[in-house]
Amino acid sequence: MAELRFSMEPHGASVVASVRGELDVTSSQRFDDCLSEAAATSDRVILDLSGVDFMDTTALAVIVGHWRRQVEAGGLFFLAGARYRYARTLWITGLADRLPMYDTVGEALAAAQPEPGAEAASGPDARKSGGPEATAG
Repeated sequence: MAELRFSMEPHGASVVASVRGELDVTSSQRFDDCLSEAAATSDRVILDLSGVDFMDTTALAVIVGHWRRQVEAGGLFFLAGARYRYARTLWITGLADRLPMYDTVGEALAAAQPEPGAEAASGPDARKSGGPEATAG
């Protein structure tokens, strides 16, 4: 099993939090701390999941909690690079339909850029696997 690693990198008005390895119950506190640090750095957080080899429901709970807090505070929280094979809990739970998700960090950064005179993209250009009316049953 590869060692779990977190990193953060500022990109203009946004910060990219990258994860490599497996996100599970044993790493949930470190993961939560990483996302808290990212949110303290910027109101535009992009979580790069392209290096995630496994994600369980405890990691999903951490993501959802940070997404909700960020949006409620007027910020943005985007996911980038989530691969179905390793992050299928996002699709199984229906969250892939609700969270703004992008194939690459570059696409998420472009969507997170503030546009003069317009609202920041909150998902209309995001790749979604279902319609906005999709809800969990």
